Amino acid sequence: MSTYTILAEAIESTTEEKNSDFLTFLHPVTSRDEAMLQVEQYRKKYPDANHVCWAYVIGNTRQPQTQAFSDDGEPSGTAGKPMLHVLTEREVGNSLAVVVRYFGGVKLGAGGLVRAYSAAVSTAVGRAQLIAVTPSIQLQVTVDFAKETKIRHIVNQYQGHILQVDYATHVTLEISLAAADAELFSQQVINETAGDATVQLLS
Repeated sequence: MSTYTILAEAIESTTEEKNSDFLTFLHPVTSRDEAMLQVEQYRKKYPDANHVCWAYVIGNTRQPQTQAFSDDGEPSGTAGKPMLHVLTEREVGNSLAVVVRYFGGVKLGAGGLVRAYSAAVSTAVGRAQLIAVTPSIQLQVTVDFAKETKIRHIVNQYQGHILQVDYATHVTLEISLAAADAELFSQQVINETAGDATVQLLS
């Protein structure tokens, strides 16, 4: 699970294609429910629009937790799918794109629609701010008192964070660090404590 990028804040933009207006809105979302709530709000805000198309992707766009899209009455595959494609290609994770279309009287054809919806989302993404996210996990390390300093040193090496320390018959440290480093970290702890430490993954 490597570092990936997500949408930092909401963005809106407007594009026009052959007299049709495309109002585009990007929103940070972390679940389908949150995305659908936003879509519903746009349906209520623009009740006279011809189409309210949408696409969302949750998590890392290269390995999404979930994603979906809707053409909302446009010909199949001409709106939602190209919108999702832009989010994926531009690596805009945890995002919802909504495009509200007001028909201008000139039919665009399937190819024209794909280009128009792609361009609408692409324009909004061009204005968007993305932030990098590194997935982290929590581990619990139990070790003799004498080796606590050694564990702390290894945590620093991996730029991890000690969340909590409990002292009983042994020292138990709860640690947060990048998920990608977990295996190497655990191996180093065991090696440098000669197998005296135990490392557990906290759910």
